[in-house]
Amino acid sequence: MVSILNTTTAIALEEKYNAHNYHPLGVVLSRGEGGYVWDIEGKKYFDFLSAYSAVNQGHCHPRIIQTLIEQAQKLTLTSRAFYNDKLGEYAEYITHFFGYDRVLPMNTGVEGGETAIKLCRKWGYQIKGIPTNEAKIIFCKNNFWGRTLAAVSSSTDANSYTDYGPFMTGFEIIDYNDLEALKTALEDKNVAGFMLEPIQGEAGVVVPDEGYLKKAYQMCKEKNVLFIADEVQTGLARTGKMLACDYESVKPDILILGKALSGGTIPVSAVLANDEIMLTLKPGQHGSTYGGNPLACAVAMTALQVLKDENLADNAFHLGNIFRARMEKLTQKTNLVTKVRGKGLLNAIVVKDTEEGKLALNLCEGFKERGLLAKPTHGNIIRFAPPLVINEEQLDECCDIIEKTILAF
Repeated sequence: MVSILNTTTAIALEEKYNAHNYHPLGVVLSRGEGGYVWDIEGKKYFDFLSAYSAVNQGHCHPRIIQTLIEQAQKLTLTSRAFYNDKLGEYAEYITHFFGYDRVLPMNTGVEGGETAIKLCRKWGYQIKGIPTNEAKIIFCKNNFWGRTLAAVSSSTDANSYTDYGPFMTGFEIIDYNDLEALKTALEDKNVAGFMLEPIQGEAGVVVPDEGYLKKAYQMCKEKNVLFIADEVQTGLARTGKMLACDYESVKPDILILGKALSGGTIPVSAVLANDEIMLTLKPGQHGSTYGGNPLACAVAMTALQVLKDENLADNAFHLGNIFRARMEKLTQKTNLVTKVRGKGLLNAIVVKDTEEGKLALNLCEGFKERGLLAKPTHGNIIRFAPPLVINEEQLDECCDIIEKTILAF
């Protein structure tokens, strides 16, 4: 066992023994608390990525960690071959929390997406009456919901799908934020569902026009098509509401949650739906060894309660307005920032697309040197998503770091 003593050693070990399927920023983190993380040498940073919005409640939230410890000392896993004393309690809690009849617990966000697709197809055949193997699900261009074969089959990102074919059939891809395209696609009577992110996170925090979600939902209802919301990244207070769909009072037929459902401690995801949809599944037709494990159930209940008790959606809403106002002022001082967008504390800036294509990455390196961690997405976009527990004073300090770094370029 090699002792990791510094950044160079830690990175070298990972580069030598781990698959090269990520390209991390050159910092090795060893501790986190609230909105901060520390590297292996002890340098402190503001975390402005939040593990892709998995730590909305902040790093190592004491209540979540305490629940994790207490449950881990009692019972962690039974599989669904037996009942356990936490799953029923959790199922009641989360269904009441979001207003659905039933939940299907899974582990990762992409498993949640897969589950939603299977549920949608089941419903399409058993309830809507679509001919066998003819069901279609509509997706939007530039979506991102994971790396499984189903996920990449619905992707328009060459990095996601290249060399992974043949792809799953029954998927149709239309433009995001385009109601006319949706209207045309919905004319096909074999369409069972429309799955989308209320805000496209990985695509660069792309916010649709106001009214798009509500109108898309209504159009789906008119054609007896399920509206499936992928709120794995946008949900759980991140955008200033408990769900991003809440901005337009849209209640999805199928709701997918993940990431911050455990406060960043263990993989926990959930798919919520009412009886007509959920009860199309019968025993043995879908499952997961770890899905609904007592450790995950206990942690998820505490993670959700923390969001509520600490008013983290309100904090995200308030601080998000301040952050975007600061970034808009920055666009008046430099031509390097061309666009600011987001809701709550899920935001992005679009920077000038230089010939080298490395400005966003270089800026993130500059942020790191000044004590703030963020990562580019899609080349010239930088996403900013700090833990929702930060306060206004901390946010102002972060805005100063971002502004000083950009103006220095």
